[in-house]
Amino acid sequence: MVVGGGAAGFFLAINLKEMCPMMEVTIVEAASRVLRKVEISGGGRCNLTNTFEGASADLQGVYPRGHRLLKRLFNVFGPRDAFRWFEQRGVALTVQPDHCVFPRSQDSHSIINLFLAEARRLGITVQTGTRVTSLTDVSDYDFVCVTTGGQPRGEGLAWLEQPFEQPVPSLFTFAIADEGLHRLMGTVAEGATALIPGTRLRADGPLLVTHWGMSGPCILKLSSLGARWLSEAAYQAPLAVNWTGSTEGEAFEALAAIAVRNPHRQVASVPPLNLSQRLWAYLVEKSLGPSRMNTPWNGLSQKELRRLTNTLTNDSYRIAARAPFKDEFVTCGGVSLKAVQPQTLQSRTHPRLFFAGEVLDIDGITGGFNFQAAWTTAYVVATALREKASTNALQPA
Repeated sequence: MVVGGGAAGFFLAINLKEMCPMMEVTIVEAASRVLRKVEISGGGRCNLTNTFEGASADLQGVYPRGHRLLKRLFNVFGPRDAFRWFEQRGVALTVQPDHCVFPRSQDSHSIINLFLAEARRLGITVQTGTRVTSLTDVSDYDFVCVTTGGQPRGEGLAWLEQPFEQPVPSLFTFAIADEGLHRLMGTVAEGATALIPGTRLRADGPLLVTHWGMSGPCILKLSSLGARWLSEAAYQAPLAVNWTGSTEGEAFEALAAIAVRNPHRQVASVPPLNLSQRLWAYLVEKSLGPSRMNTPWNGLSQKELRRLTNTLTNDSYRIAARAPFKDEFVTCGGVSLKAVQPQTLQSRTHPRLFFAGEVLDIDGITGGFNFQAAWTTAYVVATALREKASTNALQPA
């Protein structure tokens, strides 16, 4: 039995049935529909993996939890294997400049339809509306693979009878109480850097201003890296933003050059370093005050130029809260990696119990990394079960 009809569950079941056709495989899902998270991921486009060309060598930069284990498991089934797996089954893929991989159709249903078709072809049983609440419920099965995804609370993991790390949200947006900022809703700063002062937590990438605060890959990455720290801080903390990713010296030189080229134009009318007009006007008003909005560039003092530079490279805000849990896709925490065999993801205390996907204490930043962890861990479990079947490991329950 595969408990959980999501990405990891279907990938595990399909690969297991292909490797071991004699094994009867059933997927059970508590909800009325399967693969719902796949459907809405990536804005409905499904960012299913990443080329990892921008990832650090030890993977810690993209997997705050579980990077050591995944580095080992990628030797069994890694990003290139996943790319090949989907294309061999008729789903053409495309790679974006940011190394994210999507179906060429730009539609998550390309993945959903593939999984459902493969499950039918292979004779995999799929049961929806079926909730498993204890190991006793699955005692009739030779093997149980749990792929239930991230849980909002620890109670959702208690039935597994395994040590677990307390779940807390990851990949969430920041609520910021700044009406002026909110009016910039929809504005994107492409090369921003966000950090939490006093910590090593920092992230780069596009930053999206929303009607409640900040989002986008930059903020989502920062929330992932600081998931547990932010939880302990009750999601209230200072936030510093470098809107351009430039150094203070680079930003000052850019502003000084604009002042030389446009001495008589209003400061707020000439945005530097590829910033949008709306965002630049907001930053000028925040830095110099409303009365200086119409000042020409040649009317700025050196002190004002420095103040503008500081706002560009070290703007300060206050995180007031995070988005509600229902808006999040990923959790930090789950079944402890110390509770499983690293080669097989088999429970150390329940030999017929296996885990794959986000139910484990593995999670990544945004960009296709969490789906890749699902494909990798699911494939590893399928391989482990094939080995057990080939050595006549199946025994009566």
